[in-house]
Amino acid sequence: MRKTKWNAFLLGVFTLLSLQASGQQDEQLTLYNYNPLYYNPAYAGSRDALSFVALGRFQWVNFEGAPNTQWFSVHAPIVGNALGMGAHFVNDKIGARNRTSAYYDVSSSIRLNQDNARLAFGLSAGVDMLSMNFSNLTVHDATDPYYGQNMSTNRFNMGAGVYYYSERTYIGASMPRVLEVKNTNVQNLFHTLNQRHLFLSAGHVFTLNSVLKLKPTTLIKFTPNAPVTVDANLNLLLYNRLWIGVLYRYQEAIGVNAVFRIRDFMQVGYSYDFPVNGLSSYQAGSHELLLQFDVKFKNSIYTSPRYF
Repeated sequence: MRKTKWNAFLLGVFTLLSLQASGQQDEQLTLYNYNPLYYNPAYAGSRDALSFVALGRFQWVNFEGAPNTQWFSVHAPIVGNALGMGAHFVNDKIGARNRTSAYYDVSSSIRLNQDNARLAFGLSAGVDMLSMNFSNLTVHDATDPYYGQNMSTNRFNMGAGVYYYSERTYIGASMPRVLEVKNTNVQNLFHTLNQRHLFLSAGHVFTLNSVLKLKPTTLIKFTPNAPVTVDANLNLLLYNRLWIGVLYRYQEAIGVNAVFRIRDFMQVGYSYDFPVNGLSSYQAGSHELLLQFDVKFKNSIYTSPRYF
């Protein structure tokens, strides 16, 4: 998640004149349906398989210093479906700033009814490795105190989440980073990169006929002193094999995506979104690539494919 105004981007990323202000810093993801572990640790183990997800996002193509992000996650149920464990990793570069994160995730769930609906609670713990490289920036004031400097720091953090899911419905709430450093010292640039983010997610699968299913989903993101971000996705599943979807990010972007299940254990995907705000004149949209593997367990209680 990021500010999308041109002036805020230039000031916040390139000249770093407004880094003291609070805002949205967590990485933005269009294919959020396929990587919930990134923002909700309670998702760990919910797919009833050893699941691997790799994602790459190339944001605002042709925009110098634009975000470039890679995700990787792995998780599985450990004790039946009552306990899940996993890990997720993120590498994100935007302008002079780079953040690499590694987190361990654990969840515990209880069965609610005969339809295999479960309520899961999750915790995560890990480290954010932050760095600033000002050596290659173009500056208009060579006396800027940050010009030519390289700075880095490591920050421990924790996350928490709750996740209700059945075969066709899910609802979740999470905060990937609970700890927040409070500091008003303008010299410490890294203190502004640990704002708390609250994620709310939901989705449901409707059966239209024997070959078509419809899945509307949403991801809502709250950050102090920043606009609320609302992603709405509408996906159509054909023959339990091909997902085709459209995305709308409130006042920010529209997009399309497709995910194809090559085999029962593997699927690949692609998304493209284009801004509908002031950034549309300066870049050529954003691309995402997805690769997912599921190693199924023999005693799986869910049918194939899983819808989320």
